[in-house]
Amino acid sequence: MEINHMNWKEQDRWGIKELILLLLLEFVFVIGVIKLVVQPIYADWFDDDLYAGTLMGLTIAITLLLGVYFIAIRPKGLSWSEVGLRPFRANDWKLIFISSVAVMVGGVILIVLTSFIGNTWENSKTDAIQQNVSVITVLIAFISAAVISPIYEEIFYRGFLYRWFRTRLGFTGAILLSSLIFTIVHIPTYNVMPVNFFSAVIFAYAYERTNSIIPSIIIHGLTNGVMVLLTIL
Repeated sequence: MEINHMNWKEQDRWGIKELILLLLLEFVFVIGVIKLVVQPIYADWFDDDLYAGTLMGLTIAITLLLGVYFIAIRPKGLSWSEVGLRPFRANDWKLIFISSVAVMVGGVILIVLTSFIGNTWENSKTDAIQQNVSVITVLIAFISAAVISPIYEEIFYRGFLYRWFRTRLGFTGAILLSSLIFTIVHIPTYNVMPVNFFSAVIFAYAYERTNSIIPSIIIHGLTNGVMVLLTIL
């Protein structure tokens, strides 16, 4: 039976196999191999956390996008629209603006509140750019945070995971579970985990409202980009 765009919240063409394989790709291969084995290699190559971290992000992006394609899309004869890459309405820009403001304001409030917690772990790329501010470093950090990360994270965590849970658990279960997974994979940046969860909820809500993953990518990119620029002030 063909699945059209109008009922993506109620049914999909995937089963438990696709979910398990993509979760294994994330938690075993990306975290267990790329982050633990490949990351130190990149660090030795560049001796710079910003460059090494950016290449790491690109490696993870390619890995997860290829995973979505070869596990969830190609075997079923589907297109990228099945993970939300489809046009959105012009009036959805209002939601994009409001959501972006909500992520930034809510993120600042949560960071202030969690700053009272003693155990924090700063992002090494943030430290690197603060120590060496230049047009090149800012541009690299901006592309990494505002372009690379939003595209692959929204396609993987909202486009596939949120939709998979949405068709089986409903809106509340899907938004909570997909946001929890998104938060867990950002360990050990414990100080921003509440921000990650809060942001993930808004990204998923934007997908829910617009029927497209593109607004979520835009919101994610805008807020990440602003945060990068704030780190150099």
